[in-house]
Amino acid sequence: MLTDARLAADLAERAGTLLRALRDELSAGGPPPPDLGSRGDAQSNDFLLAELAAARPGDAVLSEESADDPARLTADRVWIIDPLDGTREYAIPGRSDWAVHVALWERGRGITAAAVAQPALGRVHVSDAPCHAADPGEPRLLVSDSRPPVWAADVAAAVGARLVPMGSAGAKAMAVVRGEADGYLHAGGQYEWDSAAPVGVALAAGLHASRVDGSPLEYNRPHPYLPDLLICRAAWRTPLLEAVAAASAGSR
Repeated sequence: MLTDARLAADLAERAGTLLRALRDELSAGGPPPPDLGSRGDAQSNDFLLAELAAARPGDAVLSEESADDPARLTADRVWIIDPLDGTREYAIPGRSDWAVHVALWERGRGITAAAVAQPALGRVHVSDAPCHAADPGEPRLLVSDSRPPVWAADVAAAVGARLVPMGSAGAKAMAVVRGEADGYLHAGGQYEWDSAAPVGVALAAGLHASRVDGSPLEYNRPHPYLPDLLICRAAWRTPLLEAVAAASAGSR
């Protein structure tokens, strides 16, 4: 039987293959249909739910694309999935900053297995095979290209970094994992499925991950809203948390 991490990797990769095939099919010979993103969400979700039910029938699932079952709150093992992270980017021709997230939360242990697939790049990052990033050179901070924190520019100035916008939480987090950026800041609203798998992979790679005030990221909560996130190289933890505290206080 596959380990939980290997199962997460296998499912994320296969869901990504499904999504690439769907996009190629529906975009052949012209622009993609307006419902490409919603169709991708639904098909990837159906696939992941069916495969998890077959491989881990006793586990609960929290998915962005399914009704929340409160039974997960008493479960010891909960898969937290985002079948298509970056739905908007997926539906835009030429965009590669979208991902598939598959993570396992276990009671008393937190996120214990995680995988983030970036199908358009042909990459799958897994918590049991951490990537040790090199220094990216020029300091770079990644933020959402649609809703960056209002104080992001002040934080970047304080630490001497350049802001780089990008879609998909998974794409941004994995860019930090690979050493293409020093950190990823978000404060525009997220849910557990947006960050569970990226955080699992990032922590396995030795990176720092927390809320933007430095408090822990907690999963499988009654309301899965988890509005902000900081993932960064370990050496950047204190400078970034201090810069965020100062900048956010100044913007009030």
